[in-house]
Amino acid sequence: MSAKHHAESMSNSDLQQLRKGQRDAFSGDGAVSSAHLPDLETAIDTPLVVDLDGTLLRSDLLVETAFRRIGRTPSAIIGMLKSLRKGKAEFKHFLCAGADCAPETLPFDKTILSMIRLAHLAGRSVYLASGSHEDLVRAVVDHLGIFTGYFATTSSVNLSGKAKADRLVKEFGTKGFDYIGNDAADIPVWEQARRPIAIRTTGRVSARLRDMAPHAQFVEHNSATLSDWARQFRVHQYAKNALVFVPMIAAHALSFQNLIITMIAAIAFCFAASACYILNDLVDLQDDRAHRTKKDRPLARGDIPLIHAMFAVPILLILATLTALSVSPSFTLILAVYFAMTSAYSFFLKKILLVDVLTLAGLYTIRLLGGAVAIGVVLSTWLMVFALSIFVSLALMKRFVELTACADADRATPENRDYESVDLGMLAALSAAAGFNAVTVLALYVSGSSVTRLYSNPEFLLLACPIMTYWIGRALILAQRRQMQDDPVVFAIKDPMSRISGLAMLAVFVSAI
Repeated sequence: MSAKHHAESMSNSDLQQLRKGQRDAFSGDGAVSSAHLPDLETAIDTPLVVDLDGTLLRSDLLVETAFRRIGRTPSAIIGMLKSLRKGKAEFKHFLCAGADCAPETLPFDKTILSMIRLAHLAGRSVYLASGSHEDLVRAVVDHLGIFTGYFATTSSVNLSGKAKADRLVKEFGTKGFDYIGNDAADIPVWEQARRPIAIRTTGRVSARLRDMAPHAQFVEHNSATLSDWARQFRVHQYAKNALVFVPMIAAHALSFQNLIITMIAAIAFCFAASACYILNDLVDLQDDRAHRTKKDRPLARGDIPLIHAMFAVPILLILATLTALSVSPSFTLILAVYFAMTSAYSFFLKKILLVDVLTLAGLYTIRLLGGAVAIGVVLSTWLMVFALSIFVSLALMKRFVELTACADADRATPENRDYESVDLGMLAALSAAAGFNAVTVLALYVSGSSVTRLYSNPEFLLLACPIMTYWIGRALILAQRRQMQDDPVVFAIKDPMSRISGLAMLAVFVSAI
């Protein structure tokens, strides 16, 4: 049945219901005005062509695939550079041919998807036309099952800009199709379209499109908010950077000058940490979307454009460097080591059994070292050993929680982790052992002679041991009961009993001074 006959066979009630659904789909946030909706009956013979990246998808498959490829095989960047010298088509083919984009997890734009489905229901031919590689485009088309066909980049043709416009004109004729796009590269296509429709365009692109086609339609959308960026920067994780204050407190070197310097050092770590979080999320996009909680991260959801996130990384690193240099060159070196270790963790160390745990513990300990270097105090060997033990315990606990989530959901363990469900018991045992080893180190420190130089009542410090034992044991039991989220540190911040335990520890150390 042709599209025209299909439309004619629809009853008036069907069309009214379709129009109502269309008004509902395009009303409210992220929608075009209902007064400017496409006319499904008169446009029935005109194909609707839709762009993929940034339009139907609130993401960019080329960027995603590039970071995923580098994350899994860092040496692939050499091949990427070589293929790029042969042209964009060859570059995309090298990067994307045979790649799995997991279309069932991709962040589709609900408004555009509704628009496509309504056109499909009305009997219009709907095509996907993308500069992404044909293997990725075909996967999306097969997954949705509502497209008449598709046009995509091949190993010899980069279907973007004028090349896309020429291909569509050849297929449908000038002004023979409606086109939904989002980027400056779509301007040649809009110029040939009967009805240009745009979403997520920049101000400059919008102005050019209005000048070129005053009748162009602009689909409203929700831009990234400060809340989205705060979640992407992991502002709630900044509490971990309070560790830079520990050397100052442990060395009893509290002064106004040291307090200011340490605060600046903490800010530098915050900038660097946010850059690392963004880089890690860019590498792990596909895995995050399959995760029970990480799927709600801004980049995974498509709330923040990938290109904006990419630009944010160097900006944050520049801010971190300038802030660190205001403290001292030696502190800047510590921060550089922190970023290097975090990057190594994001790209390959997190895939190595137990090395990932030791790396995470090392990243926490570097914060302590940074705090000591910032104010020029010596970091106690006792504090270093204690810190490594407790941080290894927390890292193992985090892996335990992640594995239990996979086991409970009957999901395979993530490819970017070298753990299996059978490791659950061992992870819990190792976490407990490391945590209670930290308690032992604390008890030995209190029993030593060096403690008397810093505390007038060092015996009071022994009270911290049962408090720590209680918290570690309770945390592991709650993790076993599935009452802990992915990060034990975040759990400790939110959990009332953990806060009470922290205040009790603080009271013990204050009373011992």
